Amino acid sequence: MRSQSSSAQSDLLTGGIVLAATILFVSTGGATVSSAIKALVGLGAGVEQVMTTALLLNVALILFGYRRYRDLKVEVKHRTAAEEKARELAGTDSLTGFYNRRKFEEEGAALIARMQIKGKAVALMMLDLDHFKTVNDIHGHAAGDAMLKAVAERITANVPPETISARLGGDEFACACAFESDAPDEMERVADALVNAIIEPVPHQNGELSVSTSLGVARSDRDGDTMDMLLRRADIAMYAAKNAGRNQHFWFSGPMEDELFRRNAVESGMRQGIAAGEFIPYYEQQVDLNTGNLLGFEMLARWESPVLGLVSPDDFIPIAEETGMIGSLSFAVMRRAFTDARDWDPSLTLSVNISPSQLRDPWLSQKLLKLLTETGFPPNRLEIEITETSLYDNLGLAQTIIASLKNQGIRVALDDFGTGYSSLAHLRALPFDRIKIDRSFVTSMMGNAESAAIVQAITRLGDSLGLPVTAEGIESKDIEQRLLSLGLAKGQGWHFGKPMTVEAARELLAANKMLAAEEEAAPLTDEPNVAKSAAPGR
Repeated sequence: MRSQSSSAQSDLLTGGIVLAATILFVSTGGATVSSAIKALVGLGAGVEQVMTTALLLNVALILFGYRRYRDLKVEVKHRTAAEEKARELAGTDSLTGFYNRRKFEEEGAALIARMQIKGKAVALMMLDLDHFKTVNDIHGHAAGDAMLKAVAERITANVPPETISARLGGDEFACACAFESDAPDEMERVADALVNAIIEPVPHQNGELSVSTSLGVARSDRDGDTMDMLLRRADIAMYAAKNAGRNQHFWFSGPMEDELFRRNAVESGMRQGIAAGEFIPYYEQQVDLNTGNLLGFEMLARWESPVLGLVSPDDFIPIAEETGMIGSLSFAVMRRAFTDARDWDPSLTLSVNISPSQLRDPWLSQKLLKLLTETGFPPNRLEIEITETSLYDNLGLAQTIIASLKNQGIRVALDDFGTGYSSLAHLRALPFDRIKIDRSFVTSMMGNAESAAIVQAITRLGDSLGLPVTAEGIESKDIEQRLLSLGLAKGQGWHFGKPMTVEAARELLAANKMLAAEEEAAPLTDEPNVAKSAAPGR
């Protein structure tokens, strides 16, 4: 509006000056011009006056037109520059100066087309910063912005000059580089350089900020010749790098996409399966090693999918953790297990694993107590197993939850003991009722001196602290005898029987008169108190 007002004022001023000049010219110079015209053309007085007036008006119009032309030329120049600047801003990330997604896709498509003519390929690299949210959460968004700017500078410093770079959003970046199809080692070096450069600390205020990156690479001569395809496949490779441990780069390969389709099928099936009751408990026996008597069961989740069949927890538990379904899945299976086990012999315990994400829920103990009340399962027969790694995020909250559970009579065991980095500190800080030795040490103790030494050390530690110890992964008679010689009293593993369905568990309990009276009518078997398995493999 200000520009339009200024232009209008300029036009008005120009017109006024031209009009005043014309009047002045007519009043003072008309006679001179008239004489000149008369001398040149020899016309009469009337025609002379008309010609004089026409000439003066033409002069005025020429002056006005020239000024208007000059103003319009300047205005067009300014407007063109403004439009160019607007287009630049519309395609650029304001924080890093990189292209945004829309502009990157446009420029990347043009680069692919040019390289196809030249017989070259384009490598599209997708970068996602690892644990960037922690920088924002701990140091604030200003620190996060500083980190993003530093990452952009390091990307620019480590890619070829002709590279097209973009910030796609959040902490996700992308680069498109041309390379010779038969010399991908160049892009391998670039990817390595980016991973190594980004992990270097960034100075900030009085300290340093640190992140790493997971990087995926797709190439136009093999993985797709459109930006949409390359972005999607580089993204798949990037997530493969992240799932493999982060701070590394992966090239896209066909099996990655197959795995993604399989994972999506599992995730979709899980969402429907939880609501449909497809997740069921299996039961693994826990045995007194001295007497062979059954002491209880550990509940293990299984998925009876109508499409995929019986699915192992190794396949669906990680996805449940990642997608946030682990809570609903766990409680659905626990509800069935508590209902199954409430009429078993009162001496039998039921052990249930709690995932790390569940231990971050401040209402976990209340939810568990509500479920116990609804199913009628006694709290004193329940043992919650917590892995040591789940204690790292919030030890204070874990202390509160464990104290609340123990106040209700629920026992708490530290599972997978020996695999963490601060086991002794956790044993001092939390009132555990039991230690469970990780199965990896038990299964290998007969052929590995270090594993045997660890099992022995944990056993002695439990004795000194007054904590009972359970050994997982007992898969042979030799391991059982070795544990007995160390003084272990409780164990579990496939040597005593594979995890079983509730029907098989009832048959075993009925044979040993460990069911309520109304359940004892179930078909009995001649199985002993502890079912042995000749096939300890998984």
